[in-house]
Amino acid sequence: MWATPLIEWYTNNKRDLPWRSSSNPYHIMVCEFMAQQTQIATLIPYYSRWLDTFPRLEDVANADEDRILKCWEGLGYYSRARNLQKACQVIVNQHKGNLPENPDELMALPGIGPYIAAAIASIAFNVPIAVVDGNVLRVMARFYGLRDDIGKEKTKQALQRRLNQDIKQYPPSDFNQGLMELGATVCTPKAPNCGGCPLAVTCYAKNMNETETLPIKSKKKPIPHHTIVVGIIKNNHGKVLITKRKKNQLLGGLWEFPGGKVEENETIEDALTREIKEEVALDIAIESFACKVNHAYSHFKITMHAYICIATDTNPLHCTSADAHEWVTLSELNRFAFPKANNKIIAHLIAENQLA
Repeated sequence: MWATPLIEWYTNNKRDLPWRSSSNPYHIMVCEFMAQQTQIATLIPYYSRWLDTFPRLEDVANADEDRILKCWEGLGYYSRARNLQKACQVIVNQHKGNLPENPDELMALPGIGPYIAAAIASIAFNVPIAVVDGNVLRVMARFYGLRDDIGKEKTKQALQRRLNQDIKQYPPSDFNQGLMELGATVCTPKAPNCGGCPLAVTCYAKNMNETETLPIKSKKKPIPHHTIVVGIIKNNHGKVLITKRKKNQLLGGLWEFPGGKVEENETIEDALTREIKEEVALDIAIESFACKVNHAYSHFKITMHAYICIATDTNPLHCTSADAHEWVTLSELNRFAFPKANNKIIAHLIAENQLA
């Protein structure tokens, strides 16, 4: 069958990645949560640090959420971290600390959909269920000569059914990891290395000269851009204000400098004054411009303008759009988990000594 050379290739050519030396289902679950929307090179240090900090599943379940988010800081998509902790708590409370082997039971856990469930079940427990991610979709669309849009759910489901039949004849872990590894290292989106591919002899796209036209995928819509302004607000004690985002917000549970989106026909300075008043009920005086940061998320981009400000009143804070607030010194900021754009601002403040 077609996958025999694939598995032989994978056995001889797979990258030496830290999770591949572990058969611990918890380790595999951590890897799969982190691997969503994340490059492998970025993932590796986070994976190692996570297991050093939380060596057991129970450690995650019992940890303070701020500690969870601080360990995840910089990896992005923070709902993954919160869901990973929730999943660990369910596993401890309902499964006696043991990950379920059944994909349907895995999908009942927070943050686990069909992809992660299939990955954990097949890699940790050798359950014969195919993993269909972007790499697998690309490899198989070229191999089979699929003309359907791989961005559509019905295409993924059809390929899932097809591979679920094929995988029954092979070791599930090697089958799935072989396809993902092939897509990551050989059958790449641009200029695939067909000369190094174990499936090249029977690959439709290779034999029909269509490696650059397959797979077919509809173009994404243009990514919107937002202008954001935040205030580094100082008080009379040499401390600055940070607020904690609500859990149901994007980047929920992380700390940030207060501020928000600049509306149409509004100056950046006016937007800052308005946002601070709306968010924490403070009147401020803008002292100076600090820096500008560009950052991209999955569905939008931002330019964040940071201004150093002074709180001009002593009224108690009233947080209307945050779960908590703290007045902290610059040296204390590293105790809190911040989004990457805020961390860039902090690095600039420290480097330029702007709060001295």
